[in-house]
Amino acid sequence: MKPTLEEIRKPIESELKLFEEKFRSSMKTKTPLLDAVMKYIVRQKGKRVRPMFVFLSASVCGEITEATYRGASLIELLHTATLVHDDVVDDSDERRGFFSINAIWKNKIAVLVGDYLLSKGLLLAIGNKDFRLLEIVSDAVRDMSEGELLQIEKTRKLNITEEIYFEIIRQKTASLISSACAVGAASSNVSEVLISKMKLFGEKVGIAFQIKDDLLDFGIENTGKPQGIDLKEKKITLPLIYSLNNCSLVDKKRIINIIRNQNDDPIKVDEVISFIHQNGGMKYAIERMNVFRDEAISLLDEFTEKKSLRSLKDLVYFTTERTK
Repeated sequence: MKPTLEEIRKPIESELKLFEEKFRSSMKTKTPLLDAVMKYIVRQKGKRVRPMFVFLSASVCGEITEATYRGASLIELLHTATLVHDDVVDDSDERRGFFSINAIWKNKIAVLVGDYLLSKGLLLAIGNKDFRLLEIVSDAVRDMSEGELLQIEKTRKLNITEEIYFEIIRQKTASLISSACAVGAASSNVSEVLISKMKLFGEKVGIAFQIKDDLLDFGIENTGKPQGIDLKEKKITLPLIYSLNNCSLVDKKRIINIIRNQNDDPIKVDEVISFIHQNGGMKYAIERMNVFRDEAISLLDEFTEKKSLRSLKDLVYFTTERTK
């Protein structure tokens, strides 16, 4: 039986509860408009998977400290800021079943709110002299920005190779999970060698996580989630890349033409999804995802067996077995 998130959280349940209290308190502000937006953001909290990676990594490497709480806040502030900015970039009206910030308060306020969240993270780290944590998170901000811009550039030309795809998701998605694991390790005062190892672990988990997201977009099971969103946005992901590399030239031209010129036609989008299923794109992407997952798990072999290690491994499996 697959462990649930609630079961995975058990070894760090009290720490996560305290983190939640600290994080909510840190989001309060005396500016009425900003305070209203902050309260709205706190109400629509997600699964808090990234803070879970921070606390479990700290526990596996050594001990959870006060720096671990600040590291988790840093990661969550960065993650929230990027989501707010992403909704502006993507012109998205919804986030986690709620209206997005830009849908309610418009783009200008959404951009400023994202900037404010980033500044909160900077000040939190500097105020407590957490310079190593700040360095790790700043690297992630740079990588995420570069990954987003690389994807925009390649999407315009529809010429994403498998190598470029992995570089995009390594920077855009994996860098944040990677930094969460590295921050957790660093907060427990371990060696740079161990921090680097946890960073690599998080990177492999993050790549597997994004491949899973791409698979869900093409409907590997009945998730109730809209399908083909990536195609409508002309995003070329691994299942499609493999399928285009393993089909006839005629089919390749037909599919690329649909993505370029008919990507807003639901019937045509379904045609591309069927093409991916029929040409082995899903199977190939699942295999690659599992390779990254297994490589991540193997990096944990040297750690002493304890409840937090079991939960960290289960959290890796959760990221690749989730249905949404």
